[in-house]
Amino acid sequence: MSFKYKAGLFLLGATVVIWVSSAEVTQGIYNAYKQPFAVTYLGASLMVVYLPIAFLKDWFYNKMKNCSTKNGNFAETVMEAAEKLGSPLKFIEQKVSAMELEGSISRKDSDLNLSLGEEQPFLNVNQRKAEREVTKWDIVRYGFYLAPLWFVVEYLSNAALARTSVASTTVLSSTSGLFTLFVGVLLGQDSLNMAKVVAVFVSMAGVAMTTLGKTWSTDDSQLSSSSDGERSLVGDLFGLLSAMSYGLFTVLLKKYAGEDGERVDVQKLFGYIGLFTLIALWWLVWPLTMLGIEPKFTIPHSAKTDEVVLANGLIGSVLSDYFWALSVVWTTPLVATLGMSLTIPLAMLADMVIHGRHYSAVYILGSIQVFVGFVIANLSDWFSKKLGL
Repeated sequence: MSFKYKAGLFLLGATVVIWVSSAEVTQGIYNAYKQPFAVTYLGASLMVVYLPIAFLKDWFYNKMKNCSTKNGNFAETVMEAAEKLGSPLKFIEQKVSAMELEGSISRKDSDLNLSLGEEQPFLNVNQRKAEREVTKWDIVRYGFYLAPLWFVVEYLSNAALARTSVASTTVLSSTSGLFTLFVGVLLGQDSLNMAKVVAVFVSMAGVAMTTLGKTWSTDDSQLSSSSDGERSLVGDLFGLLSAMSYGLFTVLLKKYAGEDGERVDVQKLFGYIGLFTLIALWWLVWPLTMLGIEPKFTIPHSAKTDEVVLANGLIGSVLSDYFWALSVVWTTPLVATLGMSLTIPLAMLADMVIHGRHYSAVYILGSIQVFVGFVIANLSDWFSKKLGL
């Protein structure tokens, strides 16, 4: 197990904790400032801070490259700088540079004239690398395409938190892995087998059970009104729609960034998503208010609320979303998806401790089924080989 893989697991665990903590904080914010759109818009727009960070990183990398070229120690300095930067998006470039260096040393030492057939694998590596490269404008275009979709994912999740419990929102949002499977199959990014079909039915049955199951807490008066059942049902619907949108976003992100994130700089991509959200999606508050989905827009009435909303946006959106992207790149999408299902028991535990929430047996069994569905879906290839499905 490499260092980057271990670091990816650590970031995955940190993301799980941050997401659940941010959900609890967001629900607490709604007690004083019930504005899901404002919370979503701020959190998504703040991702623009990745752009100056990414460009500063590139400037430092190019400066080190120029200095090393003058000193005649290009390969060695680039490797050291890349290790310090720790960027997963330079990993492929590092490997190719190392191959070039090793190849030149072996040729000098042995004085062998390589034949065309022996050079062909290396040429193929360079050819594949060239095919994977995208221009700066391609990254801008990808950010433009993904910004509205990411905003929909975040808004639906926050709107669900305003109407139901953190645990219910987490359980429903965790079904995004199954929607990722469906969208991946439709777009040719994944394959379907019997084990995955079973996982879908198990998980959907669990979702139905959590929707029908009862939950109650000692502070329900703060979180809802007399129309508890209707508001909870709408919240569950928003949570499910968020999971569907998230599934589509994940497939498109994997398609644009590549399996290992080697095609684009994910940091710049998320930065452009934040930029386009900031300048192009602010007007959505008007139709959402006219439809009655969003309350009339107001600004926070206290400096303390301002600080909490800003801190939650920076940590709960900007930092956690980048940690999630790095965990996918440094481990595998399989490990990342399976690991994120740990938000289910953690969110239930948080609701029990913070809100004194209780769950019916039907709700608990439904949550377990959603988790089991995730396990089956993510281990479907292993099940198919063992059981011959």
